[in-house]
Amino acid sequence: MPQKRRSQSWAELKQAGNECFKTGQYGEAVSRYSQAINALEKSGQKSPEDLGILYSNRAASYLKDGNCSECIKDCSASLELVPFGIKSLLRRAAAYEAIERYRQAYVDYKTVLQIDCNLPAAHDGTNRMSKALTDMDGPSWREKLPPIPTVPLAVKEKLLQATSSTPTAQQNGVVENSNQSSKTAGDVKKARLLKEEGNAFVKKGEHKKALEKYTQSLSQDPSEVTTYTNRALCYLSLKMYKEAVQDCEEALRLDSANIKALYRRAQAYKELKDKRACVQDLNSLLKIEPNNTVAQKLLQEVQKMK
Repeated sequence: MPQKRRSQSWAELKQAGNECFKTGQYGEAVSRYSQAINALEKSGQKSPEDLGILYSNRAASYLKDGNCSECIKDCSASLELVPFGIKSLLRRAAAYEAIERYRQAYVDYKTVLQIDCNLPAAHDGTNRMSKALTDMDGPSWREKLPPIPTVPLAVKEKLLQATSSTPTAQQNGVVENSNQSSKTAGDVKKARLLKEEGNAFVKKGEHKKALEKYTQSLSQDPSEVTTYTNRALCYLSLKMYKEAVQDCEEALRLDSANIKALYRRAQAYKELKDKRACVQDLNSLLKIEPNNTVAQKLLQEVQKMK
């Protein structure tokens, strides 16, 4: 009698799917991942992480094959199993963008940036969506956005810890490598505590001490936008205007539409007598928030300058 062929385990089927993906056989990869999902669910193993990865990998295959609706479904299924998974958020954002659902894409890209500010795919996506939504809805486009979820600190620390020990996938890849984050969860926590100490000094008006705390915080986590804008405020109070400009520039590199960074850089440019740069920053700010009365007032003051 011929021997009965042993059925493949879900892990073997997953690996087969990965191999198909690598060689561009996206339809076959979908089939393998589907078999792996079925096998894992039938096995009775309670492993939301493994199941979430399979859905996310199948989503990547759908995306490569141009099937955006199925990609979105699988990413959403993966995110229910593993909330705030970076790969699933980026893949769903790319699928939303491809079918011109720009608001949903923007929300996913911005959510990723809450977890890791250093991902070029999320920065580039956010910038593209900002431009597309401005063209579509005008200056008040932010008012029409769905709510952007807040990533809990505990989740952020866990995800950063995971990405510091394993390769991070690129936007649409399954097993591709990209720049790894060197931050650990401990670094992020230490940076947050130092920033809070700096905030406490600012409330007391002790800007020099606050500046020291923000500098220490940035040495632990150089990707936290608000720490740069907070330190810029200290530099302004200490009349260190060039340093304030540098911190605002770093904040804007991380978040190109950051209101505080634009406003504080404009304040610094005003003190440096750079009227043109000041007006440019205030106009950029008012395109994002047309009703910002503080920016409007500063713009009026600057335009009167000789």
